[in-house]
Amino acid sequence: MLSHIRGVTKKNMRHSLPKTPQFYVTAPQECPYLDNRVERKLFTALSGPGSEVLNNALSKQGFRRSQNVLYRPSCADCSECLSARIPTENYEFSKSEKKIFRRNKILKRSIKSPIATEEHFELFKSYVLCRHEKGGMAGMDEYEFTSMIEETSVETFLCEYSVMSEDENRLVAVSLTDRINDGLSMVYSFYDPSMNKLSLGKYMILDHVNLAREQKLAYLYLGYWVKGSKKMNYKSQYSPLEVFSNGTWSNIENRARKASSKTTESNFTEKNNTIFLPDSPKNEQY
Repeated sequence: MLSHIRGVTKKNMRHSLPKTPQFYVTAPQECPYLDNRVERKLFTALSGPGSEVLNNALSKQGFRRSQNVLYRPSCADCSECLSARIPTENYEFSKSEKKIFRRNKILKRSIKSPIATEEHFELFKSYVLCRHEKGGMAGMDEYEFTSMIEETSVETFLCEYSVMSEDENRLVAVSLTDRINDGLSMVYSFYDPSMNKLSLGKYMILDHVNLAREQKLAYLYLGYWVKGSKKMNYKSQYSPLEVFSNGTWSNIENRARKASSKTTESNFTEKNNTIFLPDSPKNEQY
């Protein structure tokens, strides 16, 4: 999540309202995924009547949304942070994934408007303090949490998962999810950490594969996969999985084979940094 933006470098200054999105770069900061690395992010504002179109276009180019900002990694000496997505149409659930579905038959999924509640915040705090106590979101207060949920200019909803029985009706997991024109994008998920036997994090991803199918959408966007990061390694367990690298989406296994072949650094950098804006000529770079 891009909760704080510091040390912004502005690419150009204008006094009039720009007709195209303006891109900025954060100052180098400690990488949250890999030791002894620094990270920088390229980002742009997401607001106004063109938000849906811009979100659709940039999500397919490795960008992620955090409130009204779209961002993607822009690190000078590292390219391990790769946007990942699951092709949903031909996804076949493994035996272990089918077991996760069976364990979670007690849950009911509800689609809600992106409106934060006290119950959401309490569940979020218990999740973060248990699973990401040293992360940047551990100190998030209720106001900041509400902003994360409600500040959106695109089609967004909350996927709530509750235990439904005669004895209880309790919220145990939530996903903040965007709908773009070719898929669903899981912006942020959290769940009751005391119910680890249910594998709720995995279950929400698998259920979103089904939800995307129900809505006839081709992909489920999962955020970033980082090779070598224990925090992000779980995403490689889903197969097939595609990652955005060198300007294109490819199967993660094919990408690994290509990485072993010789590619010039200048060619990689040029393709990786190219951004195509909506309705822009295909040879126009940003």
